[in-house]
Amino acid sequence: MKLTGIAALLIGAMAFTSSAVQAETRVTYKSAKSASSYYQMAVQISEAMKAGSDGNIIVTVEESQGSVQNVMEAAVRTGNYVFTTPPVLVSLAQNAKAMFEDKGNPKFDEIRALFPIPSLTMHFVVRSDAEVASFADLEGKTVLIGKGSFGAREGEKYLKLFGLEGKVTLADVELSNAVPALKNRQIDGFVTAGSYPAPNVIEAAAGTGIRLLSLSEEQIAKTKRTKLVIPAGTYAGVDTDTTTTSLPVVAYTTTGMDDETAYQLTKTYWTQKTRMGDDAAWWNGVSPDMLDNIRGKVHPGALRYYDEAGMPVPEGAR
Repeated sequence: MKLTGIAALLIGAMAFTSSAVQAETRVTYKSAKSASSYYQMAVQISEAMKAGSDGNIIVTVEESQGSVQNVMEAAVRTGNYVFTTPPVLVSLAQNAKAMFEDKGNPKFDEIRALFPIPSLTMHFVVRSDAEVASFADLEGKTVLIGKGSFGAREGEKYLKLFGLEGKVTLADVELSNAVPALKNRQIDGFVTAGSYPAPNVIEAAAGTGIRLLSLSEEQIAKTKRTKLVIPAGTYAGVDTDTTTTSLPVVAYTTTGMDDETAYQLTKTYWTQKTRMGDDAAWWNGVSPDMLDNIRGKVHPGALRYYDEAGMPVPEGAR
């Protein structure tokens, strides 16, 4: 009898251990450089997944050197690999174009979308007393666009597109010095790209009166970027909506992830988004409308959640 009782206890313990192991899902989340806001977002997602799943989803965040690396690794990583990238890079990889030329891989066709995360949003910030109300008013002004970043490249591109090349003095200063340079009147404005509300713009608005420049529909069309509206009140003193451009960013996985895991990840992300927004305001800018930015296919597991939640997914992404 004692032996039978001990055996029963052992069997029960083994069953409990087995179910606990099966219940825990481990995910690798390839993000960005550790100093970036997108790495901070990845950490927040990791914490939200653990909290929202009662510890059943464990997300390990990996640093990355950039979105191209993230996409390239999708061809060789197995299992529950999640990575972030602008959707356009998925299209380029699947068609072996641009930076993926001669690097095509049929595995790229197995990439599937999960959910959008905050977009890289262009901010054109000027001092409120600089008498700049539009891009045309930048002529003769001194503007800091930085070097090497997405925002710097976009800023330079937009000045050319809007007929301001050679008409604006570009400050030879690092973007990290933008706020003190604006406050000390060394520059009239600066260009930055980041998920709104951007910390450096918040700082500038708090210490110096600022204005954000809006783009017209015609200007947005010239940039070939995605339109985005920064709501009034996002920054101190900016009491009207700001129409600007953005580079959407989406969390992707591959068909190597099973449907149930993709479903649980997507469901937990959206149900935890409000809580994440309480801690970091950039999550409040994410909405179901951003599903329109997805290129390629949505993972069937994620699609199951979107259909349940009544979130419209573009027909081409199904």
